[in-house]
Amino acid sequence: MFQTVCRLPCGVVSRTTLRTLRRTFVRCSVDGQLQANLPLSRTLFTNSVHHRLLPVASVHKHRFYSNGNLPDHYKVALPALSPTMEMGTIVNWEKKEGDQLNEGDLLCEIETDKATMGFETPEEGYLAKILIPAGSKDVSIGKLLCIIVNQEEDVAAFKDFVDDGSSDLNMSSAPPPPSEPVKPPPPPPQATVPRSVPTMAPPPPSPISAPPSPVVSPSVTRPPGERVFASPFAKTVAAERGIELSQIQASGEDGVIRVSDVEKFIASGPMMAPPPVAAPAPGATFVDIPLTNMRQVIAKRLLTSKQTIPHYYLSIDTEMDKVLSLRADLNKTLEKENVKLSVNDFIIKAAALACRKIPQANSAWMDTFVRQFKNVDINVAVSTEGGLITPIVYSADKKGLVSITADVAILAEKARQGKLQPQEFQGGTFTISNLGMFGIKNFSAVINPPQACILAVGMSEKRLVPDEACEKGYRTAQVMSVTLSCDHRVVDGAVGAQWLSEFKRFLEKPQTMLL
Repeated sequence: MFQTVCRLPCGVVSRTTLRTLRRTFVRCSVDGQLQANLPLSRTLFTNSVHHRLLPVASVHKHRFYSNGNLPDHYKVALPALSPTMEMGTIVNWEKKEGDQLNEGDLLCEIETDKATMGFETPEEGYLAKILIPAGSKDVSIGKLLCIIVNQEEDVAAFKDFVDDGSSDLNMSSAPPPPSEPVKPPPPPPQATVPRSVPTMAPPPPSPISAPPSPVVSPSVTRPPGERVFASPFAKTVAAERGIELSQIQASGEDGVIRVSDVEKFIASGPMMAPPPVAAPAPGATFVDIPLTNMRQVIAKRLLTSKQTIPHYYLSIDTEMDKVLSLRADLNKTLEKENVKLSVNDFIIKAAALACRKIPQANSAWMDTFVRQFKNVDINVAVSTEGGLITPIVYSADKKGLVSITADVAILAEKARQGKLQPQEFQGGTFTISNLGMFGIKNFSAVINPPQACILAVGMSEKRLVPDEACEKGYRTAQVMSVTLSCDHRVVDGAVGAQWLSEFKRFLEKPQTMLL
């Protein structure tokens, strides 16, 4: 059976729009005759959590069937729930085999490289077969998760269904045609001799069996300056092995180099010996903690950042007496509204305004150009049990302190519960990491690529500072140390110093944040 599938441009499509599409489009049979009043098939692969992102506009026919005499069914594959996701973990299934599925029902929970997200059913019907059980780790994108049928009586037909791997769905092009068997070389021609001289032809040389060569991605030569497109995971693996991405041939039609292409390229050359594992001392006790997807992604991104970004660091001390006094006054005013401002809210506001004053620090390195953002979206580092995550306070330069403290509280709670949506932590233009509440005086943070800067905030402490207005020539002040990590490809030293100067001015004269 063929079905007409409509794919719209990327965007959030509401359920009302989907219902309208069902009424508008019709199903087509093989000979092209129209059959009205039949449901429109949705693109299974592009359904994400609580919203649907659809690829470039196109209308084509897609067949749903499998080998054998199985009834019509839908194959649901593991989708990419974030741009950096290449594998996922099935935390649990909210539905069991035989259950009825309605639009909007939560099908399962999937742990990505950033958070645990709910995955809604892409089709109405009945859950016929679960192929990937709960608890399965490192499930590749495109792996067949389950099968949905239209009729309840069709569920029994899939009781013994086994996925042989041929039904995996992916976003790449169609599989390449099977390679033709290599023909043996023809034997050498026999020498022509006169008929009067009887001779025997030399026997053909015995074929020498060569060892099978691995399938490799041939190296390519690109013109200088040509941009190379690759997935973040592929960039990380290539950087770890010291391989130039420009030497690797992409296997997909989209021209994007994936980690499989890097692995094939590595297999074509000399293999690198794995680093030796240190043996534990006799009598030592230890426990090996398995890496979560989130921890693996954090490790790869931090390694890539330190290996590929030329960091430099600028530190400055800021007097916080006026901020602390203003915070105490505002908290008294807001006490009846059950709102309590934190020092971090003032830091976020001051950093956002400094980014608006010095836009070079509010930029990103994009390999072939520098992108300077007009909006100021501040990532705030939040520590969770699984690792560090950086939810975003959007348009922080335009928000008041009350709005900022409300946003941070909601985002931090959702981050610790693993309920952040992709749009709440993917992106941002500038990052702040605050360890002052742990008593840390100062530290240097690792840049969050592709951003150009990250601010590391330490604790406030009493110090003696020079003051010519005082009789003693000095006074006691609350001083906070901050360190700005900059990408030297984007932000020069003088520009970073100007940003810190503006940031300090906003905190030492907080009334200027109102101007």
